[in-house]
Amino acid sequence: MSISGSLANALSGLTAQSRAAELVSSNVANATTEGYARRDLLLTPRYMGGAPAGVGVVGVRRDVDMVTVQNRRLADAAVGHDTALSKFYDQLERVLGTPDEAGSLSGAMDRLETALIEAASRPDSEARLSAVLAAGKTIATHLNTSSDRVQELRMSADQELGLTVQNLNDGLVRVQELNYKIKEASARGQDASSLMDIRQQTIDDISGIVPMRQVERDHGTVALFTTGGAILLDGRAATVGYETVGVIVPEMTKASGALSGLTINGKDIDVAAPHSPIKGGSLQALFKVRDDLAVTAQTRLDAVARDVLERFADAGVDPTRTTGDPGLFTDDGDPFVTTDELGLSGRIAVNAAVDPSEGGALWRIRDGLGATAPGDVGNSALIRNLADAFTTGRVPASGDFLGASRSASGLAADLLSLTYAEHTQIEGSLSYKAAEADALKTQELANGVDTDQEMQKLMQIEQAYAANAKVIQTVSDLLDTLMRL
Repeated sequence: MSISGSLANALSGLTAQSRAAELVSSNVANATTEGYARRDLLLTPRYMGGAPAGVGVVGVRRDVDMVTVQNRRLADAAVGHDTALSKFYDQLERVLGTPDEAGSLSGAMDRLETALIEAASRPDSEARLSAVLAAGKTIATHLNTSSDRVQELRMSADQELGLTVQNLNDGLVRVQELNYKIKEASARGQDASSLMDIRQQTIDDISGIVPMRQVERDHGTVALFTTGGAILLDGRAATVGYETVGVIVPEMTKASGALSGLTINGKDIDVAAPHSPIKGGSLQALFKVRDDLAVTAQTRLDAVARDVLERFADAGVDPTRTTGDPGLFTDDGDPFVTTDELGLSGRIAVNAAVDPSEGGALWRIRDGLGATAPGDVGNSALIRNLADAFTTGRVPASGDFLGASRSASGLAADLLSLTYAEHTQIEGSLSYKAAEADALKTQELANGVDTDQEMQKLMQIEQAYAANAKVIQTVSDLLDTLMRL
């Protein structure tokens, strides 16, 4: 080999080792950077005319375990799904209260039961009659407030759906733009690793919204598909469509056309189907809150309201009432009609006939809603009828409660128990999925930058650099010797 060839080989070695040292320093500096993938320099021997011509830098390889990354993203989507459901149940439990809380629905039922029993023992006591009225108002107010709050939760889910869809669309557009830049950099022979890091972080940011798979395409670009088969990005980003509303009432549903569904590139998506294209992420969970869980909560509240209202509307409870007139509780002042149960919990109210603030009189609790004048102050028969009606076992006429008879307080307790049991189930699922996501995240980080390994590599680079420099020094000495001849 000629002296000039040796010099060229050594110079190519210095260039390669300088580039390798730059990558090692980048790896060490970004050891804790989220989304950063370790770089390795790709080298190849060069030949010219069949003779060795040093070493060539082919490019830079990002060392990423995509299997682990993909599994971690799916776990993130599962966590996002259960987190949204758990948040809903947290809020619903605060609305209904727990059985041990004085302000809970079951606590309000217990207070009315106690007030009726105490009033029956002293029917002449205006204070005890007033306590019955106050307890009845507490039940009505609690049901009214709970119904309003459930619709607010649906409204909140609707607004969050709008923001979530916007974030998904923005993320897909960013990935599309990064794909273009990566393709351009690859075509120019430039290192696109930093752009790939940003793209990976961007996909990670939206992976909790919809479970998705990443598929490699030409020139370093990627395509994104949901696990249900919908195309989110393949060349161009898909457009996910959703429209929020300004207000939600119990009668508004997606089936009636009053609430928006989801579209991908203008095509309707069945979000509730067993094999929904978006199954498993926070996006589907928000639809479930708006269209299923909150609707079920409203149905249960309406069933409790109906049970309370019908107990006192029974003809045998108050013989002074005219047939068809409401009992102690009304549907916003009117008799309850079974075909108009939806939203009843938001309309139930204490009969104005027993409320002095509404022009009524407390003595009607004792003497009957149809009484025109006070009767015997010692007669507790009607109050005992009210107490018996409230405590007697009765099978709920609606709702998804088990078909066993229970008192009004028992039905309210069942409502709280069902909510607590469903919340507990979601919490258990969330705990498991969060642990799985953490384990996969730890595994992903373990495949990241190992600073000890990078330091060992840096020592090898130093030795190789020194060896190439020594070759150059030797060639220089040889040339000096030739020049002195």
